Amino acid sequence: QVQLVESGGGLVQPGESLKLSCAASGLAFSTYAMSWYRQVPGKERELVASITSIGGSINYAESVKGRFTISRDNARNTVYLQMNGLKPEDTAVYYCKANRRVPWENDRWGQGTQVTISS
Repeated sequence: QVQLVESGGGLVQPGESLKLSCAASGLAFSTYAMSWYRQVPGKERELVASITSIGGSINYAESVKGRFTISRDNARNTVYLQMNGLKPEDTAVYYCKANRRVPWENDRWGQGTQVTISS
C-alpha cells in the first residue's frame, strides 16, 4: 500500500522558514520523480517544485525561485521542501506527489500539510 505522509507545516510569520518532509512507503521511491504542490481554497492545485528520481533535474515555480529548495534522500524514502523568506501568499495546503513513471500508472498524493504565514 502506497503512502505519502507530509509533515512540517505550521504557522509562521512573514520572512521565517519552514521545512516540509514527505515520507514515502510502499513504492520504489528512488525510481519516482517527486513534486510538491500547493492549493488554496477556490483555486487549482499548483506545482511548486519537482525533482527527478536521482535529483539530477529540479524545477521551481517562478513564485518560489530563490526562496524554496526541493531535495530528496532516497536512503530515507523522503523528499523535502525547504521554504525560506515565507510570504503571506505562500499560505496553502502543501501536498507531495509521486509522479507516474508510465502513462498507465497513477500519480500518488499525500494528504497535505497546512502552511500559514501570518503576522
